[in-house]
Amino acid sequence: MNRWIVVIGGILIQLALGAIYAWSAFTGPLQGAPTALSEFSFTKTETQAIFSVGLLVFAIFTIIGGRLQIKHGPMKVALLGGVLLGLGYILASFVGANFIGKLIFIGILAGAGIGLAYVVPIATGVKWFPDKKGLVSGLAVAGFGFGAFIWVLLANPPSILGFTGLISQQTGQFAYTVANVDFAFLIYGILFLVLVISGSFTMKNPPAGWKPNGWNPPQPVAGKASGASLKPKAMLKSKNFYLLWMMFLVGALAGLMVIGNVQNFAKSPTDGFFAYGFSVQEAIDFAVIGAAVCLPIFNGAGRIIWGQVSDRIGRGKTMIAMFTFQAAMMAIFFYTTSSPILFYVIGALIGFNFGGNFALFPVCCSDSFGSENLSINYGFLFTAYGIGGIVGPILAGIVQDVGMSFLYAFMPAAVLCIFAAGLAVVYQIGSKKCI
Repeated sequence: MNRWIVVIGGILIQLALGAIYAWSAFTGPLQGAPTALSEFSFTKTETQAIFSVGLLVFAIFTIIGGRLQIKHGPMKVALLGGVLLGLGYILASFVGANFIGKLIFIGILAGAGIGLAYVVPIATGVKWFPDKKGLVSGLAVAGFGFGAFIWVLLANPPSILGFTGLISQQTGQFAYTVANVDFAFLIYGILFLVLVISGSFTMKNPPAGWKPNGWNPPQPVAGKASGASLKPKAMLKSKNFYLLWMMFLVGALAGLMVIGNVQNFAKSPTDGFFAYGFSVQEAIDFAVIGAAVCLPIFNGAGRIIWGQVSDRIGRGKTMIAMFTFQAAMMAIFFYTTSSPILFYVIGALIGFNFGGNFALFPVCCSDSFGSENLSINYGFLFTAYGIGGIVGPILAGIVQDVGMSFLYAFMPAAVLCIFAAGLAVVYQIGSKKCI
């Protein structure tokens, strides 16, 4: 079997799973007040709650998916994840403007499907590419970032493109109708089923003892860990695990805060483009371009590039650079709505840095604790992403609902990124393997 087929299948799977990052396309349509553009009436906090619950369930089910992979193999787990993801969106299309229904089917059921399938391409790819761990980890999850580009444009493209999406614009009182939003969820669910099921058939582990032609495992260096595979119980006793967990938490919190709220920020009457004299339609178009093009494309690119950089200069040095860069971008982002170009550039760079987390942390987990149990070990590490997904987006949602400025969300995130860069320095100095 050609090992690159595994990468292609993994990208197909991740394209569907990346739908969770397209949630910003639905935050406006689901919020009825105060503009009365929608038949929905969810609050900003409620729209972020669906997103955040989905992220938390996603993170929890990566652990379950990791255990199931060891017992049943990657193909079956990917298939199960695809079915749950597709059914979640399909069922959500039948509950109308019911918040609880949307929360259960998109947040919980679809979130569980994403969690089960997500780690499959990563764990399988690392086993096939022990010689290119950083690169293949980035490629395995690149589709997750690029997927949001597709799903946002399919649902709700900017008007300057000259066509409407599944959430079609109406000429009457409401711009967004329940029927159109639910139709989008239905189409998404069907497409997710097709993509994940197609990709799952390539998810097969290499034969025992397999290694690429011409490659030999690096020999253990005196004073460093052997790289033997650790089971979760042993991993959880390691200092490196908790350093990685805290850094991942901060990286997820900052990135998901922006991804979940980029359109709300752009359209904010006090902080967004309105405050600088741009029209309603201009603000909407800028928001969609930022969410649909800049963030997801550079998110996907960051997964590949940061992974390659870590193969060259080491994991620790790469994380120091990535978190320092992200701190600067988070601090600047609040001031970008005076210029669409600046908004696009800084948003793209935030997405780029955020994407790097998903190449660096799985491969660092493999370097530190071995690849044999990576599917379950990375699941435990991925819980940091779930917590960050709860705190970051909901914090920004609450800030908006109580009438506070986005400044009070973005600046604390910037400070936390500086803290994460400091942890990366500690990790770089003290690590026995990921340096």
